[in-house]
Amino acid sequence: MSAGEVPPDGESAERAWRAFADRFGTAPEGVWAAPGRVNVIGEHTDYNDGFVLPVALPHTTRAAVARRTDGRLVIASLQGDGTVVELVMAELAPGRPEGWAGYPAGVVDGLGDRLAGGVSVLVDTDVPVGAGLSSSAALTCSVALALRDLVAPELTRDDLVEVARRSENDFVGAPTGILDQSASLLCTAGHALFLDTRERRTEQVPLDLAAAGLELLVVDTGTSHTHADGGYGDRRRECEAAAVRLGVPALRDVADVAGLAALDDGGDGSDGMLLRRARHIVTENARVLEVVAVLRGTADPRAIGPVLTAGHISLRDDFQISTEELDACVEAAVGAGAHGARMVGGGFGGSAVVLVDRDRAGAVSAAVRERFAREGYSPPRMFDVVPSAGARRIV
Repeated sequence: MSAGEVPPDGESAERAWRAFADRFGTAPEGVWAAPGRVNVIGEHTDYNDGFVLPVALPHTTRAAVARRTDGRLVIASLQGDGTVVELVMAELAPGRPEGWAGYPAGVVDGLGDRLAGGVSVLVDTDVPVGAGLSSSAALTCSVALALRDLVAPELTRDDLVEVARRSENDFVGAPTGILDQSASLLCTAGHALFLDTRERRTEQVPLDLAAAGLELLVVDTGTSHTHADGGYGDRRRECEAAAVRLGVPALRDVADVAGLAALDDGGDGSDGMLLRRARHIVTENARVLEVVAVLRGTADPRAIGPVLTAGHISLRDDFQISTEELDACVEAAVGAGAHGARMVGGGFGGSAVVLVDRDRAGAVSAAVRERFAREGYSPPRMFDVVPSAGARRIV
């Protein structure tokens, strides 16, 4: 199986089922899968009440789950060093447990009044971790859907978006918006999810790039990032500060860059930093709407390529969250004939997407690999994005 391929649901479900039975000595009540995501366009707009356009990846996290009767939460993973996290349900609290186990624990805590007897969770994943492809949302959403089916059938998928978001925001301390969780739970195969994060309105926009002879490549640079600390939280606070100075509830409420004049003097002591942050959000919202208009219509989808590249330039220069590796990827890909490329995710590492004609994909991939080798970077991992289904029960 190549780097970009993933096992079918049946094979991955059997692996998780058997591993759960081996670990806990009993069968799980089921296995649920939730995908990672890649954002076609709309970066950092979600926590500014803006617009986003993600697709779900074929790569998923699987959660094998069963209820317990001893009041304990036990979490295991087939990745990492095999450490099993176990604690009394009453001991769940933000920061306890720490690390990756905090994500599923936060979901369990959010539904804890229905799980007094405890729960066992075993997770398995092929979503690249730290690559800006929302491995954390795949983890929280797989567990959220499992627990919904087992103990809270009245909850909608929109409700689960909030359960998963609160796990990341309140339990783990990662200041994300709702983009990642919405993509993982709400995307459908063959479509991009157009989401208005303020109104919570969604539209499934057809995205059949293959029919147009196109591919959307993901390039994982191998440089890791985390949402729970560092620059991501800084950018959110900077956007909030810009909105306060402009006197608007959120940067979504600024119609165009002319509305940013109050930030232009740098009088906040930031040397124009708030203007740059706000300009990215305002122009990125416009780019999302532009891409959606192209995909809704009869125009050649190649037309979205320059919009993607413009988004990268904005993330690099105004939002200042790109890296040397991501910039090199975009430059090499566009230079080799890609229609457009940009970094994706929270920034400070992770992945880029490249829109390219199928018959040019090999040459563009080779150009990126050659650029990385010349610069002394680690070889990137690449795979083609197929817009895939959202979270689901697979057994």
